[in-house]
Amino acid sequence: MRAPYACDPAQSRGRRLREEESSFRSCFQRDRDRIIHASAFRRLKHKTQVFIEHEGDYYRTRLTHSIEVAQVARTIAGALGFNQELTEAVALAHDLGHPPFGHTGEDALHILMAPYGGFDHNAQAIRIVTHLERHYASFDGLNLTWETLEGIAKHNGPVTGDIPWALADYNAMHDLELDTYAAGEAQVAAIADDVAYNHHDLHDGLRAELFSTDELADLPILRDTFAEVDRLYPGLNYYRRRHEALRRFFGILVEDVISDARARLADIDPAAPDDIRRAGRPLIRFSDPVFADLKVIRDFLFQRMYRAPSVVEMRAQVTQVVHDLFPFYMTHPGELPKQWRKDVEEAEDETALARIVCDYISGMTDRFALQSHARLVGGGDPAPR
Repeated sequence: MRAPYACDPAQSRGRRLREEESSFRSCFQRDRDRIIHASAFRRLKHKTQVFIEHEGDYYRTRLTHSIEVAQVARTIAGALGFNQELTEAVALAHDLGHPPFGHTGEDALHILMAPYGGFDHNAQAIRIVTHLERHYASFDGLNLTWETLEGIAKHNGPVTGDIPWALADYNAMHDLELDTYAAGEAQVAAIADDVAYNHHDLHDGLRAELFSTDELADLPILRDTFAEVDRLYPGLNYYRRRHEALRRFFGILVEDVISDARARLADIDPAAPDDIRRAGRPLIRFSDPVFADLKVIRDFLFQRMYRAPSVVEMRAQVTQVVHDLFPFYMTHPGELPKQWRKDVEEAEDETALARIVCDYISGMTDRFALQSHARLVGGGDPAPR
C-alpha cells in the first residue's frame, strides 16, 4: 500500500511534450519501459563497472549492476510505501550516462571537455533521455515524466553551484527544481546503488583474487556474517561459505536502510512528496553505525581493489584510448557515423563540435572504444586479451 508521501502517477507533473497516456500502464511504468527499450540501456551490457568488459564473463557490468540496483530499490520502496514503478525507473536509468571504462572514462572525458563545459555522467544521463535517444517520431529523447527526470538529475542530492552544462541546458527548458532534494523514490534508488556496489564489489574482488576470504572476514559487519555462517554450517564449501556470508551482509544493509528510513520518516511525518523534497536533508540513508562500518570496507576496497596494480595498469591504458579518440574525432569529424553528420554540419563552433564528439564517445561500449582506437589510431589493441 502506498504511503501519502509516495509519488502518485495520477498527480504527476507530466511530460514536457504532452502525450496521450496509456490505458493499461501508469505514466511511471511507461517511463520504466521506455528506459528498458532504450539503446543506451542495452549498451550498458558492455560497459565497465570496475573491470574492463572483456576481462571476464563473471564480473558485473553497468547493465547487471543497474538490474541489481533496481531489484534492491523495489524492495526498499515497497517496504517504505513509495511508488515502486517510479523507483525502478530511476534505478534503471541512473547509470545511462556512464561512458566506456567506468569512472576512468568519465575522468578522461571531464579533462578533455574542460574547455567546453566539462563532463558529468548524471548530466549525460539527462542528455540521453531528453535528446540523444532518437527513435520516436514526435520527439527526441524518451519524453519521460517530470518525476523520473527529477530523480535521474537529483538522486544524489540537490544540484547547485556549478551545474554541469548538459543538465543546465535542459533545466533551462524544463525546471527540475535542482536546488531541492529529490522525492523519496529517487533517494531510495540512490541508496540501492550504494547497497548493490558495496555488495558486488566484494564478490568481484574475491573472484579476481585481489584479496582473500579471510581478509574479508576481518572487516566490520562481515566479521559477524562469516561467524554466523560458520556456526550454522561448519565445514561449508569455500564458495558457498563466502556466498552465504555476503548474502547476509547484503541483507543487513537493506534492513538497516529500511529501519533508519522509517525512523526518519516518522520524525517529520511527511504528508506529500514535496515534504520529503523540502526536508533539507536526505531521509533515505544508512544509519550512522553502518555508514561508519561501510567506510572501513570502502577504504579496504579502495586500497586492495580500485588501486590494485592490475586495475591501475588497465586504467592507464584505457585512459589513453579516450585521450586518443577525442582529438581524432575533433579533427576528423567525417569519421563519425552517418547519423551524426547532420549534427556536425549544424555545429556552430568548436564547443558544439566537442559536445557532439563527447556524446559519441561517451555512448561507446568498452569493446567498441577499443576496436575504434585500434582501427583509427593504430598501434593495435591497447588492452590485449
